Amino acid sequence: MGDAKRRKENMGDRYGTEERMYPWLPFTKRQSEQFMAWTSRGAWVGIGTMAALWVTVRFIGPAFGWWELQG
Repeated sequence: MGDAKRRKENMGDRYGTEERMYPWLPFTKRQSEQFMAWTSRGAWVGIGTMAALWVTVRFIGPAFGWWELQG
């Protein structure tokens, strides 16, 4: 008997389903990995947005104010 058949007999109805992180938590391991990927990507987008806003406020904003005062 092959290993897959033996595993199928031992697992019964659970065969072919994804394993959960914890039995009491309704998330699978794949869902937790996807969550980590999305949150990491979102954090980098937030960091980039904050850097762009800082450059705008720090350098571009005062430059427009200087031109207004000269005129």
